[in-house]
Amino acid sequence: MLNIQNYKKVESIEEAYELNQKKANRIVGGMMWMRMGDNRINTAIDMSGLGLDKIEEADEEFKIGCMTSLRQLENHKGFNEYTNGCAKEALRHIVGVQFRNLATVGGSIYGRYGFSDVLTLLIGLKGGIVSLKEYAAKSYDRDIIVSIIVKKKPVKMFYEAVRITETDLPVLTCAGVGFSGSGEYNICIGARPGRAVVVEDKEGILKGVVNDETIESFARYVRENVSTESNMRGSAEYRSHLAEELTKRALRAVNN
Repeated sequence: MLNIQNYKKVESIEEAYELNQKKANRIVGGMMWMRMGDNRINTAIDMSGLGLDKIEEADEEFKIGCMTSLRQLENHKGFNEYTNGCAKEALRHIVGVQFRNLATVGGSIYGRYGFSDVLTLLIGLKGGIVSLKEYAAKSYDRDIIVSIIVKKKPVKMFYEAVRITETDLPVLTCAGVGFSGSGEYNICIGARPGRAVVVEDKEGILKGVVNDETIESFARYVRENVSTESNMRGSAEYRSHLAEELTKRALRAVNN
């Protein structure tokens, strides 16, 4: 049961940050996952009045405010065009429309959930001040996510998640990002069941001609280097198999 002693709708980021330095206080967004746990919060910090519920598109970047709902991101025309429709594909399976109208992008990223479609979708794109790849690997702290910045580097993108049922948590998620003209690829694997990771091509398998042979080789590399575990939705072996197969699909899609 979630127990909240005090509620404060803050008037500035500075006020939110100061309050959040106390361990018993918490930033609250949509509270879709937080409310399901047993926790006692001294002061719930509400940032909904700070204008951070927008997606701002400029010539060089998208700026996604931390209070932006998953539904807003799912339906944003500009971001869907940029991601080849992957934003809608990644988010449309998450529970239901009512849930996505309340759950926030900031809460999803800060939570670094091991089942997160949102983190898998965004982690492979070029970011702003702190890379999302670096942030996802960090331990939880008392800092605040204000916005997620996605740089508009020319990309082709792929997203697919395997689920047992339509709105269940995923068995495995995969995003593929190909950066046009650079020969650089990011393969992102999530729901391992752990935080999404970007698989680096440390052996230079894809540095050159990308064809069926190199795709098969890199897919095996992903299988061998991405750690997986078993839970009620699938075994570690099954997840490793999915990681290999979805990597093939991703690389073929972004090279079409």
